[in-house]
Amino acid sequence: MAAPKGFLAVYVGEIQKKRYVVPISYLSQPSFQALLSRSEEEFEFDYPMGGLTIPCPEDTFINVTSQLQ
Repeated sequence: MAAPKGFLAVYVGEIQKKRYVVPISYLSQPSFQALLSRSEEEFEFDYPMGGLTIPCPEDTFINVTSQLQ
């Protein structure tokens, strides 16, 4: 299922991946960029789901994105 225009599908989780749809504007936010950088350093980016996969704890992702809304 494609994300709506202006949004990006992100798969989050360490073992079980959950799909989130976030605004593309999050990519320019320093806290979201920090999450992506930390994920890349610790886990490297992996795209087995066909979209951006962030293998971090789901609660970490939720905490970061809730501050952006």
